[in-house]
Amino acid sequence: MQNKNYKESFLIKFGHNFGKIRQSKNLSFRSLSQKCDLDYADLNKIEKGKRNITLTTIFELATGLDVHPRELFDFHFPDQDEK
Repeated sequence: MQNKNYKESFLIKFGHNFGKIRQSKNLSFRSLSQKCDLDYADLNKIEKGKRNITLTTIFELATGLDVHPRELFDFHFPDQDEK
């Protein structure tokens, strides 16, 4: 059960960071969806931490945001010892 909470927390933190980047570039979900191959409703779910995504989706997000994929992971999250 604790592992599930850890994963959910990671998705939420990833989504929050994604949202900060998207907003800093003044992009709506619709305008970002036009810049990458993702539906705007899916972008909303990702930002809310409600969707687990694939590596290709990370690539699409980074392409649409015009950032390196590693920037999407630029947030603190607990390591395995902190679980």
